[in-house]
Amino acid sequence: MHIIEADFSDRRVTDLLRIHLTTARAATAPGSAHALDLSGLKAPDITLWTIWDGDTLAGVGALKRLSADHGEVKSMHTAESLRGRGAGRAMLAHIIAVARDAGMSRLSLETGAWDSFRPAHALYRSHGFVNCPAFGDYVPDSNSLFFTLSL
Repeated sequence: MHIIEADFSDRRVTDLLRIHLTTARAATAPGSAHALDLSGLKAPDITLWTIWDGDTLAGVGALKRLSADHGEVKSMHTAESLRGRGAGRAMLAHIIAVARDAGMSRLSLETGAWDSFRPAHALYRSHGFVNCPAFGDYVPDSNSLFFTLSL
């Protein structure tokens, strides 16, 4: 598998991002889904990457710079047919490495609190993320879990 910066002109990328947004909103209570749409992911403080298994798009992941020393993991999503092959793990490791290289000392994320998000919770915890209070512009929400990692 290889990771490259996302090409928003590639329909495979935009289709997977639409799936991510749709499933995130469907699996979360109204008002508690924080997945970004295409325009949000094109913001200058966000970098989106894609992970490929040959010519097949396996997943996406983004890093949002919150401040000089704090970043946020955004839009982690693995194509359903390719789950369990390590794409999510590789993408998260890539985002962590990029954040470190950029001089960030902390990386945080928000994800759903429901049972369907348990695999994501396990992935984040396996990389050293721990639960934390709401950060940035987030507010405490029983439908969200917040994680952070000291880099």
